[in-house]
Amino acid sequence: MSTNSPASTIWHKLWLLIKRNLGYLLAIICLIWLFHDLQWDKLFQQLVRIKWVWIAPAIFCDLLSYVIEGLRWHLLLRPLGRLSPLRTTQAIYAGLFTNEILPLRMGELVRTYLVSRWLQLKFTVIVPSVIIERLFDGLWLAIGIGLTTIFVDLPEDLLDAADVFGIIILIMTVLFIVLLIFGEKLFPTAGSEKMPAKNMFSKMGEILNKLISGIKTIGLTPEFYAALCVSSMVLIFQIMGLWLMMHAYGLDLSLWIGAAVLIIEHLGNVIPNAPSNVGTYQFFIVLALSIFGIDKTTATGFSVVAFIVLTIPFWLLGMIAVSLTGMKIKDIRNEVNKIRNLQLF
Repeated sequence: MSTNSPASTIWHKLWLLIKRNLGYLLAIICLIWLFHDLQWDKLFQQLVRIKWVWIAPAIFCDLLSYVIEGLRWHLLLRPLGRLSPLRTTQAIYAGLFTNEILPLRMGELVRTYLVSRWLQLKFTVIVPSVIIERLFDGLWLAIGIGLTTIFVDLPEDLLDAADVFGIIILIMTVLFIVLLIFGEKLFPTAGSEKMPAKNMFSKMGEILNKLISGIKTIGLTPEFYAALCVSSMVLIFQIMGLWLMMHAYGLDLSLWIGAAVLIIEHLGNVIPNAPSNVGTYQFFIVLALSIFGIDKTTATGFSVVAFIVLTIPFWLLGMIAVSLTGMKIKDIRNEVNKIRNLQLF
């Protein structure tokens, strides 16, 4: 059967429809599960007793974690060009705002596009810095898991999942080091002895070599190690923000339990889903709190309040960050899609 047959076209369109809406479907399922058997009287009583004095410090810590992300990105970009921490933080918040309104974490592409535009560099020249950021996040999350398990008893299944995550991060770290040392020798390109003719594999080799070259440019600088150290503060302030929100809601839990809850939520939302991780964010917060004896009504109420309180400032700062670019989200998204479609490497 021809690949252009009506049947194959229908299946292709159906697959695209499922792919685009899977995150929304998952969010709806999670929200239905969260709200279907709550004790509403108990929930309203808890909402009335929120301690607002803890809210401002919680928001401050959470927002500060992303300012630190901006500083980290500024350090990683130093070998490529001069961009102030204020600019990189603006790009971070513009990306966060995009993630709040669009699925599949389009914000990562948006912030990369903005920085490439400001530095007048190709989009893919900036991509290695984002890859390194994600590696740093994984490393500190793995370290956070290890430290948390010392102070908090976690279920065996969760510890197994944490071990798998740790092994993955270890493999990625080793791969990163290998690429720094031998990278450009591993992937032949067209015109080389191993790949004399130009084909699909040589094209992939060129792309990988350019990414590896970018990683080496950043990874062999003092700023790389400074950014690695700064990355620890991103996770620390995110933990502080969520823990202070727990106190605001009346959950008298230790800082290490707050760390465990945040880590479980982060691990649960590794896979891109609906905008703002709505549904899955609440689901994994409730799941984490249930491990520490918090009933579903209380955990659900907290997850919703924490989501609203910690998300609204993103919307405000994100809108400001986007407006200061002089572009609309639609325009930025169209530019990103052009880059993806043309594969400008």
